[in-house]
Amino acid sequence: MQYTIGVVVMVVGILLSIALHEVGHMVPAKRFGVRVPQYFVGFGPTLWSRTKGETEYGVKAIPLGGYVRLVGMYPPAPSGSKPRRGRVAELVQSAREVSAEEIRPGEDHRAFYRLSVPKKIVVMMGGPMMNLLIAAVLLTITQVGFGAWVATPTLSYVAPCLTPTSSSSTCAETDPVSPAAQAGLQAGDRLVTIDGRTIATWDDVTSALTAAGSDPVSLVVDRGGRQITAVVTPEVATRQVQAADGTITTETSGKIGIGAAYDWAPQTLASVPGVLGEQLAATAKVVVTLPVRVVDIARSAFGSEERDPSSVMGLVGVGRIAGEVASSDATGLPAEARWVTLITLLASLNIALFVFNLIPLPPLDGGHVAGALYEGARRQVARIRRLPRPGPADTARLVPLAYGAFLVLTAMGALLIYADIVKPVQLG
Repeated sequence: MQYTIGVVVMVVGILLSIALHEVGHMVPAKRFGVRVPQYFVGFGPTLWSRTKGETEYGVKAIPLGGYVRLVGMYPPAPSGSKPRRGRVAELVQSAREVSAEEIRPGEDHRAFYRLSVPKKIVVMMGGPMMNLLIAAVLLTITQVGFGAWVATPTLSYVAPCLTPTSSSSTCAETDPVSPAAQAGLQAGDRLVTIDGRTIATWDDVTSALTAAGSDPVSLVVDRGGRQITAVVTPEVATRQVQAADGTITTETSGKIGIGAAYDWAPQTLASVPGVLGEQLAATAKVVVTLPVRVVDIARSAFGSEERDPSSVMGLVGVGRIAGEVASSDATGLPAEARWVTLITLLASLNIALFVFNLIPLPPLDGGHVAGALYEGARRQVARIRRLPRPGPADTARLVPLAYGAFLVLTAMGALLIYADIVKPVQLG
């Protein structure tokens, strides 16, 4: 049941994000006088629709996106231009004709292409900015409403022995007794000081043990209101750590066989921009390396290679992860942590929608923004050179490119769905 709830919550969240994305386009377009005949969530056959004013609002059968129809997206062919032949020229001309047919007699001024460059940018950026706003609100809920799920100086367990690998939980006869067990530490003890150094966070614990190396250290723990002193001698362990730039370094740390208990640490509103910025940077890095990642996904899906845990996922993969996070059988997290994870996942998807739509390629919003910027640049150059003001940019010529990009995005979406089924990303 919890698995199903997780999937439903994620599906509804994605649909609401898409719906609000389109609202971000529609509202400024209407404010600027552009006629908006349709607002739909989904594609394919119409399940429900209702006309209010001059706009038809509705839901379609395939919940893989949404759209807002803006009248007059493409301007007529520039005056004096010669007709061209060929399939590409036919696509361009067809787009112009369809755009012109939508404009009612006497309403040429309400066409999108008639807007000023700043207004065009506001309309096209309204969708991505709505996704960024959604992500900011969701992260505010998790950071301020719940807090961060962080390690505390309280011990969740004391290992009976030190095993060769952290993944092993069974003690062999050759495994030494852990220093913490030898010192009599118990689960529930709260570390107060290490060698006189006050302990406030789990990072204080790890840094103090690392600084001690293999020398004995004195611990003071709080056990049910009583302070108990113990002496432990850490075992020095080494591990490889990969930095953000891919550099691998070796770190040493003191190991005594203890684990941290996790709890909620309240965060302030000031922490939200930092978290949002980190996720934006990480998502931008994924988008920049997307071609390479898609190739890796194809190799995993059609070959014997394992799927990278940080691999890009489609809707099927996201839904499965949401179901597993929500299920108490799949994770040992408490209910609050599961909800925070789901909300954070939805925030990440909105950040991905924001960044991905900024790609300056039609039919994405960034492609329309690029067209508007080109139009504005041409007019500035003409003003500086004291030439006649150029007309609207002939963005209809980008229609063939938009068709090609749409086919590529459709193929990528199909690949992700297939990979999420045959080689799903596994939770760590």
